[in-house]
Amino acid sequence: MAYKIETNTNQPANMPGLLRTHNLAAICVLLASLSLALVMSGMESILAPLWLLGMTAGFTLQRSRFCFASAFRDLFLFGSSRMLKGILVGLAVATIGFSINMYGMILDPKFGALPPQANILPFGISTVIAGVIFGFGMVISGGCVSGSLYRMAEGYISSWVSIGGVLIGLGLLSQNWNWWWSTFISNEPKIWLPSKLNLGYGGSVLITLTIIISVFLIVLWWESRAGLSMPSIKRKEEPDDTFNEKLGVLWNTIFVRGWSPILGGAILGGIGIFMYMTHMPWGVTGELSRWSNNIMTFMNIAPPDALGLSDLGGCAGRAGETGFFTHTFAVTVGVLPGSLIAALFSREFKLRFPQNRKRYIQALGGGVIMGYGAGLGIGCTVGAFFSSVPSLSLSGWLFAISLAFGAFVGVQAIKRIS
Repeated sequence: MAYKIETNTNQPANMPGLLRTHNLAAICVLLASLSLALVMSGMESILAPLWLLGMTAGFTLQRSRFCFASAFRDLFLFGSSRMLKGILVGLAVATIGFSINMYGMILDPKFGALPPQANILPFGISTVIAGVIFGFGMVISGGCVSGSLYRMAEGYISSWVSIGGVLIGLGLLSQNWNWWWSTFISNEPKIWLPSKLNLGYGGSVLITLTIIISVFLIVLWWESRAGLSMPSIKRKEEPDDTFNEKLGVLWNTIFVRGWSPILGGAILGGIGIFMYMTHMPWGVTGELSRWSNNIMTFMNIAPPDALGLSDLGGCAGRAGETGFFTHTFAVTVGVLPGSLIAALFSREFKLRFPQNRKRYIQALGGGVIMGYGAGLGIGCTVGAFFSSVPSLSLSGWLFAISLAFGAFVGVQAIKRIS
């Protein structure tokens, strides 16, 4: 079922055309979202900016098609590093901003104190298992958690099924979290680079950026090894002489044409910095964990009190927040209207039902696996990787390596499924 688009033949082609149906729908969603921000600001002033940051993240995710699952899948399946390069740029931007923010909290790291709320997570076998499980699940389901969220707003029914699976997976993990805690996690260290070997912030940032640049070069080599080259597509020149024509070019650049993953990654890295400055590093698993726990409680199968989770940090550590409008609600649910607005403006909103019923099984099963991995890793690709590496936590790199291995296995699996 496609969204019906009306055109005005009397309107110049280079004008934004705000009175077209899809633009009016986008404006209505925007106004409703801003109204909700006003309501939330009356409850707690910080909720409104967090909601707007979540919307901006959703808008950026949709415009740049930014998805961690696509990054690893495309690398292993097609030899394309286009999306992964965007992730690496985002990591570099966020690392610099996070370090400045953490320096304002902990002036001298060698005394052992950790910066509040930073995603400095356990480093050990649980991280490896979580990364492998999550990487496998996200490839099978067809999208990571953040990627599934923005595709939900685009009309992908399989993404709704996938997020349902994530809720189930998080619920399963919460039922046996205490076993994982007692057996592995309680004995696993938090390794924060600035506090090790007298590295400080300067040495830690230098090491992190060196790793990012090295990985960037490796994926470039991988892409050249695959013999993949992006064709040069000449875009039709748009007239920009008059004021209206200049507005039309600007409109198309922001709202119509897709953004490069590198631009998307840089913006998301900046959004992550602002989120950490006002709240905590970006993550979406915490809110989904909260929903999962509330659903299980409603069904009289409430999970046991989680040992040690509240002291670990990370986005999943916020699952105990009470009330409807919370910090995690704002940064997670805000992704949906942001990506919906982007999809409507760009005419990319369309209800998409999988043609093959097997796709529903893949989305649900992959989502369950992904949710279990996100719960165990105390975050998904956003919290345990994209926000952990800039926190200068060694766990972020361990999760990334494990994630890559799981994604590679997942690619081999979908080849057989296809």
